Amino acid sequence: MSFFEKGAVRIHYEEAGAGFPLLLIAGGGLNSNITGITGDYPPFHAIKEFGNEYRCVAYDLRNAPPGQSTGPLEIDRPWDSHTDDQLALMDHLGFAKFMVLGFCIGGPLIWNLIKRAPDRVVAGVLAMPSGSRPEMRDLFYQNNIKGWAPQLIKKRPGITMEQAEKFLTKMYRTDPDFVFTVTRDFVRQCQTPVLILPDDIPAHPYAVAMESAMLAPNAEVSMFPWKEPKERVPLAVRQIRSFLRAHRP
Repeated sequence: MSFFEKGAVRIHYEEAGAGFPLLLIAGGGLNSNITGITGDYPPFHAIKEFGNEYRCVAYDLRNAPPGQSTGPLEIDRPWDSHTDDQLALMDHLGFAKFMVLGFCIGGPLIWNLIKRAPDRVVAGVLAMPSGSRPEMRDLFYQNNIKGWAPQLIKKRPGITMEQAEKFLTKMYRTDPDFVFTVTRDFVRQCQTPVLILPDDIPAHPYAVAMESAMLAPNAEVSMFPWKEPKERVPLAVRQIRSFLRAHRP
């Protein structure tokens, strides 16, 4: 495990395996951290599955209370501040181009990465992607104001509840539609290959995952459900492996 610093930001990350770079984004929303990749949280252990073919890089999201990455709370650019960290980490490791596999919050973050660096992101796998349900527009704000914000303030006394509230408002209430970070028009014109593995819980709406898959011209989609029964998970992993192999340079 290592640390990388850029200005006031300090990112905790871990590398494993060898081959073409594969950035891994753990689930868990704003609590996303390395244990979400290496622990029991995901349906499969991404490093064990792909470390034999790829240089896997997992990291703690900036200001995730269970993690060790820290930095300013950039109230006016919450999503972009996380994308800054991802691109800076890839720069630090010397990866001009890379692929990315993300769970949960990884969905919106991958779309933002593709928007910000279309020439660098070779392909993206969005597993159980987060999205906004029309009937539950305030779900993410409410979950984080009760969970993430108090935990962060306890760990970082310099951050106030007012700042956390403004950060979450910009992140989840200013544009509370679709996948939060990009528009349907962007997805419709996106040439980057993506593989989408839908889920269907309040935070991971099936309808949004399928809409983005239908809109993106180079999208593939897994079977559904793919996590249950558990015998289906290896089949989903096999599809991810085939997709990554097909698109790595």
